[in-house]
Formats: sequence, C-alpha cells, structure tokens
Amino acid sequence: MSMVDHMLEPPRPVRRLEVITGAGGRRRWSADEKARILEEAMAPGAVVSEVARRHGMSPQHLFTWRRQAKREADNHPLIFTPVVVSPDTPQPTPAACREAIIEIVVEGVVIRVPPGVDGATLALVLQTLKSLR
Repeated sequence: MSMVDHMLEPPRPVRRLEVITGAGGRRRWSADEKARILEEAMAPGAVVSEVARRHGMSPQHLFTWRRQAKREADNHPLIFTPVVVSPDTPQPTPAACREAIIEIVVEGVVIRVPPGVDGATLALVLQTLKSLR
C-alpha cells in the first residue's frame, strides 16, 4: 500500500485513547505507602488487580510486592504472626481499673507483657525468644 493509498483510507473509530501527562519514569512509593497498599492487597477477599488499579500501578507490580513480602515473612517468621484477641478474663482488680495485658504464646512459651513495659526490655526478650527457634 502506497502512502497515497493510505491517506485515502477512511479514518477508523478510536476505541480507547490514553493520554499520559507529567514526567515519565518510575514511580517511587514510600515504605509507609507500600505497607498500606500491601496490607490492602493481602486482606481476606481482596482482589489484587482492583487494589493495583486504585493506586495507579500494574497488577504484576503488586503481585511482585506480595511475593517479596511472603518470601521476607518466611525468612523472618515473627514479622507476620497472626494475632488472636481473647475476651477479658476475670482479674482481681475492679473492672474500672483493669489494664490490658499482652500475652505472647510461641511454641508453648508464654510471655505476659504488663502495661508500661520498657520497649528495649521487651525487644530483648523477643529477640532472645527468636534466637531459640
């Protein structure tokens, strides 16, 4: 087909036209943004392609993030540990004075964390527990 024949061809309707504006290149997400997007994509019943679309990214990109997060969790099993909230148990103090206690159970070891515990002490205990695994 010559250039003249091509110019005489009737125009075809456009079904979809995408206009890209702004600077090109790779988009960067902060660690907080990435964590929020991952949390949304890993929620029960979440559709990854819908989550990706809402955040302006390709589903393949988000699937890669999920795969990396799962691989990281396998290497550091204490990062994504399920949390179970149990109902209050009777305590010797009046109901108005009850304070929350965190109870960590790992492979039969129970750690009870009282309110106001020093973060450095708790981190040391958890690191020691992790090293025993």
